[in-house]
Parts: sequence; C-alpha cells; structure tokens
Amino acid sequence: MDRNFLFLLGSSRSDGNTEFLARSAAEQLPAGVGQRWLSLAELALPDFEDLRHDADHVRPTGDNAALLLDATLAATDIVIASPLYWYSVSTSVKRYLDHWAGWLRTPDLDFKATLARRTLWGVTVLADPEPTVADPLIGTLNNSAAYLGMRFGGVLLGNGSKPGDVRNDTEALTRAKTFFDRDAPLARYLHQAS
Repeated sequence: MDRNFLFLLGSSRSDGNTEFLARSAAEQLPAGVGQRWLSLAELALPDFEDLRHDADHVRPTGDNAALLLDATLAATDIVIASPLYWYSVSTSVKRYLDHWAGWLRTPDLDFKATLARRTLWGVTVLADPEPTVADPLIGTLNNSAAYLGMRFGGVLLGNGSKPGDVRNDTEALTRAKTFFDRDAPLARYLHQAS
C-alpha cells in the first residue's frame, strides 16, 4: 500500500505555529506520498454520544463525521497537529478521538483491524520551555495508538506562543526535516498496571 498521510489540524486558529511546524515536516515527504489536510475547526463534530450499552453505532453518512471517518480509514499515516492546550490535545482533537470509540463499535466497519499497524504521529507547539509539560498530549496519542495496535511515530515538539514564534525555534525546524523519515515501532502503553 502506498503511503497516504492525513494531517488533522486541531487548532482554532488557521496558519498557527503548530500548522506551520506540521507543514515544515510534510515538505520533506517524497513527491509520491499522498497528503490530505483537514481542519477540525472547519469540520465540526457533534459531541460524542456513547451508545455502547444501549444500541449499535451506525456508520455516519453525508456529514463531517463521515468525511473524517473515510479520510481516517484511507490513511496509512495519521498526523494529529494540535497545539498544547491545558497540557493535552485541543477540544476538536479530543472530540475526533472520542468518535473513534463509536467507530470501533460500528458493525461491519472493522475500524480497529483497519488501523492496526498504521502509524499515528503528533505535532505540537507549546509556550512552555519545559518539554515535559507535553507528556499528557504524548500519552494520549501513544496510548490511543497502542489500543488500536498502531505504530506510534512520536510527537514533533516546537516552542512558541505568539503567531509565527515557532519560526524562531531552529531546533524544532531541524527535527522537522527528518521527522517522518524513520520507521515507527508498534505503540506500547506508557503506563502498565502493576
């Protein structure tokens, strides 16, 4: 299967620092690699309704959820580009990931089997100079990948607060040049019960 990247932009601001860093990394992908860019702010999803004990979920049709589901299933590599909001992913990214729970329980969809061995990546920009404040965001993405048997490519971290600040983070821009070059290992849960 040819590689096909889905970039999901999770910022409420277009052309922000996180998007710039994600696009800087994507510029390094070979010409034949597919790229699809979707803004979760422009494709608003309703709050997720958990039906698992009441009824089966049905495959969404003709709306933003259907578009995002189809794009997710078609991707070999899913890149969550979310600014660090209160130490985790943005609301729009969290809502998208919540919908995975419904897609997992949709008859005849095989969501988990389809995503298994595909790769989940993250890109984020944070205002704090201490990168460990992004650990909850990294944990969210890594553990989501582990649950589905996906590979986890890690998270490309940048630093900035005001629009355009990440352009001054030369270390992040250097890391962006090779971020998608490596083979990602299968994700493992960050915290195992003892």
